Amino acid sequence: MVPNYEYALDLILDQESEEQLTEEQQEIIESAAEMLYGLIHARFILTNRGLAAMLEKFNNCDFGPCPRVYCQGQPTLPVGQVDLPRLNTVKLFCPRCQEIYYPRLRRHAEIDGAYFGTTFPHLLLQMYPECMPPRNSFQKYVPKIYGFKIHSSAWDQFNNAATNSANNNVSNNANVNLPTANNSNNLALKLKK
Repeated sequence: MVPNYEYALDLILDQESEEQLTEEQQEIIESAAEMLYGLIHARFILTNRGLAAMLEKFNNCDFGPCPRVYCQGQPTLPVGQVDLPRLNTVKLFCPRCQEIYYPRLRRHAEIDGAYFGTTFPHLLLQMYPECMPPRNSFQKYVPKIYGFKIHSSAWDQFNNAATNSANNNVSNNANVNLPTANNSNNLALKLKK
């Protein structure tokens, strides 16, 4: 899985190589060493010592809070969407809403998701159940107009009109007539309290 494994391991362990490498070979080995180090990290954080170290970071909110308003600053945990390297970058998992988000910091957004893996946040929460927020605390935002909930059929009509407008715009490459409040044939907001 890791190309030039022996050279990469020597680089990580800071052992001198007897061979003289070209600059191109050195770059290839440094890239392989980065991948190997990341995969070792993914395994380490699943050990008891690794989980304890990551629990401290979680409690300090080192990975940042959930960007969702209703999660009220819930600390997040890093997660990969796949366990194979170089396929996806790391995301942040919120234990309260159980969704994943892009990291806010640019330097975090460039880290490979495989260096944390798909298992880590869920294993940590299984090992330390006291960190799991109560499930009943999950709230969902409800859109309203003048204090009234928008009926689901109004959203369906809106989505259908938007889809039809997009299809007409693509096929005809013409101006699309958007619904207006004065036209009774257009979307009517069905309100319920």
